[in-house]
Amino acid sequence: MVSKVILTVGLAACTFFASAQTKKEKQKKKNNTEAAATMPMSALDSASYSFGLKIASGLKSDGVKSLNYALISEAMDDVFSDKTLKMTDEQAGTVINNFLKQISESKYAAVKDSGAAFLEANKKNPKVVTLPSGLQYEVITMGTGPKPKATDEVTVNYKGSLINGKQFDSSYDRNEPLTLPLDNVIPGWTEGVQLMPVGSKFRFYIPYQLGYGERGAGQDIPPYSTLIFEIELMKIGK
Repeated sequence: MVSKVILTVGLAACTFFASAQTKKEKQKKKNNTEAAATMPMSALDSASYSFGLKIASGLKSDGVKSLNYALISEAMDDVFSDKTLKMTDEQAGTVINNFLKQISESKYAAVKDSGAAFLEANKKNPKVVTLPSGLQYEVITMGTGPKPKATDEVTVNYKGSLINGKQFDSSYDRNEPLTLPLDNVIPGWTEGVQLMPVGSKFRFYIPYQLGYGERGAGQDIPPYSTLIFEIELMKIGK
């Protein structure tokens, strides 16, 4: 009984001191933050810090976790001091694009792989036609009207979803068909809708290369997403 009491008191004391230490650390951090916020800086210093903050925030949102800060500083000094640069602006752009692409591929590898596996399995469906581009489609209803050209404007009803069934858009839900130029949409639409006579309804399975690619679209369509669209071609022209 006595040992239980001692243990309980000891645990309570440890908890108290740990809590007190945590509060001290939080207060210290808060004080440091407040001190930094109130520390006077010149206009140049404020702008310099702000540029760094904005650049780092943008890179972090793109998935960059760390960089060689010394080389960042060196590159900026080289540019502002008109020194000989280690690479051209075009080379720098290519390096950045490749670097960010590697980060994105790693982050969304599961999305990319699941889409490829889905399309591979979907080829075995006897109703599905697979085109050389990788676009797949199946006919739900075959119309009898003319087929559009890539330069035509078309009016369609449609709904789009991911391969997990999550719907991200639907003109049916809005009760409002969409009119658009066929050469100003994702490549999977441009290629696929040209196969449809007016009055048709097709289901398209669009690999990420013919969809929104490596960047995705907004919050609902991640990068490297395979897309499923049901499209009903209502008319050609305005």
